[in-house]
Amino acid sequence: MDSMLLLFLMSELFPTKTRTIYVDHQLQSMSAEWGSAVQQQSDALNIPCIIQQVDVATGNLEQQARQARYQAYQQHLQPNEILVLAHHQQDQAETLLLRLFSGAGVHGLAAMQQIDIRQDMTIWRPFLDLSREKIEQWSQQIGLDYVTDPSNQDTHYDRAWCREVLWDVLQHRFPQMQSAVARSCYLMQDAAEILDDVLQNDWQQCATDDELNLIELDKLSLARQRQLLSAWMKGNAQYRPSYDMVQRLQQEVIAAKPDAQAILHVHPYYYARYQKKLYRLTQEVLYAEKVSPIPDKISQVYLMGQSIQVAAGQFKIESQHLGLSPNLLGQNLQLIKRQGGEKIHLYGRVGHWPLKKAIQDAQILPWFRHTIQILVVDNVMLGVFSPKGFWLAQSEYLVQGGWQPSLISDCIFHQSLSHDE
Repeated sequence: MDSMLLLFLMSELFPTKTRTIYVDHQLQSMSAEWGSAVQQQSDALNIPCIIQQVDVATGNLEQQARQARYQAYQQHLQPNEILVLAHHQQDQAETLLLRLFSGAGVHGLAAMQQIDIRQDMTIWRPFLDLSREKIEQWSQQIGLDYVTDPSNQDTHYDRAWCREVLWDVLQHRFPQMQSAVARSCYLMQDAAEILDDVLQNDWQQCATDDELNLIELDKLSLARQRQLLSAWMKGNAQYRPSYDMVQRLQQEVIAAKPDAQAILHVHPYYYARYQKKLYRLTQEVLYAEKVSPIPDKISQVYLMGQSIQVAAGQFKIESQHLGLSPNLLGQNLQLIKRQGGEKIHLYGRVGHWPLKKAIQDAQILPWFRHTIQILVVDNVMLGVFSPKGFWLAQSEYLVQGGWQPSLISDCIFHQSLSHDE
């Protein structure tokens, strides 16, 4: 009823700019006939209509159906179009109650917004202040035909139980309950907006998309720490993680002993701490060594001006004031994977140092250390490829006016690019 009233009003207000999408979840035997009814009504109003069938994944049926529905909307929404939905005041109040029962915070209790600007779409809910009674009255006056989904009365589902069982009890005791609860949503939206202002300031001080400075985080109050961690873990997802997951991150990773290799998996990311920073990692990055192992030894030939790809990233062979002998260009050079225990005489340092010490000094993250390779010719170390650049070794091949590989982009960039693609 509410959707058909919305269709009628939109056809009156925006007759040439409105399209309708009927999403057939294929969960009811009559769903195809309902789609035909929507098509007929759209045709009568001269409104283009799209009927989209979707497959609903297993699991929480209400949640999976909602996800399938919004994915269908995204398929058909064009740039600068607005998705208009018929949620009304009772829907809003039900949403707040259900989120309250699930232990939601301020952002969850803010429920639905009339103008909801998301990363992938903008939603307008013009009925959000309208009671269901007013919608019924208008629909009767207009004489709208509509169908009722029987699942709306199936108390097996939480929202239907709230509507069919809980609602009458609450409204009998508190006659103005619906409008009062909906008003609470607006107050929560104000509170959420204020929290977001504080959060933005904290984010600038402490976080980037994939890193969080624990020294700066520790300067915040515990409440602000939880808010920042919750928003940071959310990333681009629609919903924030549960309170329990934020607590686990604090207790199991942030508060773990300094030498502990603590990692928390919250799908789809892994959260790991290194020194005084917290990192959000994809599975591809964290387990890259297992997924794409690096050969123990490979041969490469370098030419001046050439771009080369090694495990640590992309480098370019360039002339330098001090570098490797030009006689090495065009020769077979060996790239040897770091095994551990190697010592190297790095240019500018006195004596041989453990390579491990140089890696630690450069603060190369543990999950990228497998990319380090040693450049060798005739068993002589020429240098080391690392995500922080090429480190020259002291050797007989070091000359004035030589060449070096210069870092163009490291393996961290390539890993994140691969994940984004």
